[in-house]
Amino acid sequence: MNNIAKSHLALFLANLIYAITFTFAKDVMPDTIQPLGFILVRVTGAMIVFQIVHRIWIREKVKREDYGIITLCALFGVAINMMLFFKGLNFTTPIHASVTMTSTPIIVFILAIFFQAEKTLPSRILGVALGAVGAIVLAVYGQDFELSNPNLAFGNLLVFLNAVSYGLYLTLVKPLMKKYHFLTIMKWVFTIGFVVVLPFGFADVQLVEWGQISSKIWGEIAFVVFGTSVLAYMFNVYALSNLRASTVSFYIYLQPVLATVIALFVGSDKLDPIKVFAASLIFVGVYLVGRNPKSQKQ
Repeated sequence: MNNIAKSHLALFLANLIYAITFTFAKDVMPDTIQPLGFILVRVTGAMIVFQIVHRIWIREKVKREDYGIITLCALFGVAINMMLFFKGLNFTTPIHASVTMTSTPIIVFILAIFFQAEKTLPSRILGVALGAVGAIVLAVYGQDFELSNPNLAFGNLLVFLNAVSYGLYLTLVKPLMKKYHFLTIMKWVFTIGFVVVLPFGFADVQLVEWGQISSKIWGEIAFVVFGTSVLAYMFNVYALSNLRASTVSFYIYLQPVLATVIALFVGSDKLDPIKVFAASLIFVGVYLVGRNPKSQKQ
């Protein structure tokens, strides 16, 4: 398997993890841990893992002039991004959050064009549009929107700002992939992110009654810490070393597809023509956005 194929596989696995995270994180918050406390737990766990792995296998040093851009990546990709998302998810619902997150590929596409001069090929624009339509249809079809929630609009706004933050992160971190091993970037992004998140989440962590947490919730916390924060971030940043930022972000549209597949597998949902049509739009969009013009890297 070549590096391009490995990168697409990594993106598929990352977004499978993200699809599961919506539900698991909502289970944990706010009854067990408040959002900012949960962020501190997840960032701390990921930082420890990346520090240990990097020290054992990589031991690569970062040039002084690159710490500024790495700090921005930590702010937009870990601290601001995670805090806005979990805080927003606490106010909104997984369905609303997943719909709002469909703005991410559009934001990244625009930023990538602005910062990196990506070509605005009609096929890519069409692919992003088809993917957005398919993802929104899958996310909302047959679901209860809970419009009576008074905090819904505020929660959706926070999730949207999280999407903007994550878009900036993907755009800023891409050039670093040409200079450093992806584990080096992850080590510093989460270490700096931990320093930023610590004062915001410390009080919430102190309030947690750790001895009262059920084994089910412990499992969901472990999944979010090691699955979402370690594996998914590692898969995404690895994929960035071989693919465009817009291609990496587009895989977010697979999350409602994967969530539907999981629901079908456990018997909580049924397949019908609308779901098949929406999923088909997304897969066509993946092809259009991800395919390579001649002489340009995918």
